[in-house]
Amino acid sequence: MARASAGLLLYRRGGAAGIEVLLGHMGGPFWAKKDERAWSVPKGEYTAEEDPLAAALREFAEETGRPAPEGVPFALGEVRQSGGKKVTCFALEGDFDASRIDGNTFEMEWPPRSGRRAEFPEIDRAAWFDLETAREKLVKGQVRFLELLRSALAAGGED
Repeated sequence: MARASAGLLLYRRGGAAGIEVLLGHMGGPFWAKKDERAWSVPKGEYTAEEDPLAAALREFAEETGRPAPEGVPFALGEVRQSGGKKVTCFALEGDFDASRIDGNTFEMEWPPRSGRRAEFPEIDRAAWFDLETAREKLVKGQVRFLELLRSALAAGGED
């Protein structure tokens, strides 16, 4: 199986912003000073033996430090990112305190060729964005999920 990830796009409705989505800013030194195209749906890799929805819920909890809100997620579809990874995404309506992120970390050599290892959060912060702002923040390969969410909600397809 090619590398595959599953993610959960949390959304909420209301207010002047209309629909808002929760995105995570990717952690580590490469993304530290970037904002545009440096945000992601909370997601992670899974194996062929794991159910993609179960993986999406697990990864949301691992990357944010807390489980997803109660509710019934619905499938948005999948995209293939530029690196070839297949990402399957589910949507869930609910609220979440974006200021309380305390998820997994990863280790890498930093600075490069220094021989030193440093630890960084997978997501260093999270925030709610209206769909138009999210379109500019998300890594390019995941923007399609916003279109799929908008279409599903317009059609009443969240079942």
